[in-house]
Amino acid sequence: MTDANDPVDAAPDYAHANGWDREYEAFGDFDLPTYVGPSTFAKLPWVTDPAELRRRAVDVAIVGAPFDDAVSHRPGARFGPRAIREAQYSTGSLHSLQLGVEPFEILAVVDAGDANIIPAWIERSHAFIYRKVREVAETGAIPIVLGGDHSITWPSATAVAEVRRPGTLGIVHFDAHADTAPEDWGVLAGHGTPMRRLIESGAVAGRNFVQVGLRGYWPPVDVFAWMQEQGMRWHLMREIEELGMEAVVDHAIGEALEGADAIYLSIDIDVLDPGMAPGTGTPEPGGLLTRELLRAIRRIVGAVDLAGMDIVEVSPPYDHAEVTAMAANRCAMEAIAALAAKRVAGSPVRFAGRGTRPS
Repeated sequence: MTDANDPVDAAPDYAHANGWDREYEAFGDFDLPTYVGPSTFAKLPWVTDPAELRRRAVDVAIVGAPFDDAVSHRPGARFGPRAIREAQYSTGSLHSLQLGVEPFEILAVVDAGDANIIPAWIERSHAFIYRKVREVAETGAIPIVLGGDHSITWPSATAVAEVRRPGTLGIVHFDAHADTAPEDWGVLAGHGTPMRRLIESGAVAGRNFVQVGLRGYWPPVDVFAWMQEQGMRWHLMREIEELGMEAVVDHAIGEALEGADAIYLSIDIDVLDPGMAPGTGTPEPGGLLTRELLRAIRRIVGAVDLAGMDIVEVSPPYDHAEVTAMAANRCAMEAIAALAAKRVAGSPVRFAGRGTRPS
């Protein structure tokens, strides 16, 4: 029988015994591995309030448009924004070996979250993409929109064009397809129609469109005739094969800047060869190398006033190894790094407001 006055054995100190009570450094979300903590682009702060974007004077804001109800072939691009955000193994203050800058030390970059999307309602989804991109662009930040199918370019580029008025917006469009169909089986807002909708609505003039990488068996002759009537310019994959990517990109830059004050860059990931990007809705053999596309993005962003950008048609279900999402992630990173290099060189980046130049 134990005497009530006997001392009670102290409880074992397991933390001390196992070394778990030592002083360890705790890391913030930005520096943790990509698979730990919130799933934001490059582990950047999640800032969805436009007032906070303006207060922070954000230079670049990532926007998700997880929508694919307008596809004509393989669905799955609604999962693109999350996959693109997650397709990165490096964290913290990244260093661009190509441009010699640490973009997140030079620019204020955040993840502004996703547009308020629900399934099976094209008009509503496009309305909320338009509203989300516009409220971000109005703060002066450059929106980089992660799609989503290519129909999201219609509301996204429209929003940017409106914010940039009275300036004129041009579009440089990398794609295997022209996306200028009059309709997709009667649907005006399909992912094969956004460039026609932008031109017909008056948001962007046809003469300010430049397309790069077209190949394959679409569009038909009558659609090409309409494109020519609008004054659109394009560079087929055949031209890239004959002249080289760099020469074609330089032509595209010159054409895009004819009469345009700022440029919206639209990247359909199917401009890459399917061997480089198998996870897309409409793969077309014979496309660009990833290296060529990333170099082109750096070159274009470094030469123009970038008003906005989208990266679309990443469909993760068709790519078990995340190759396509990684390519899309790097498209965004190369644009951000090129913007940082511009600021280091003394060129403006952030949009200061209507009637003013970027800062």
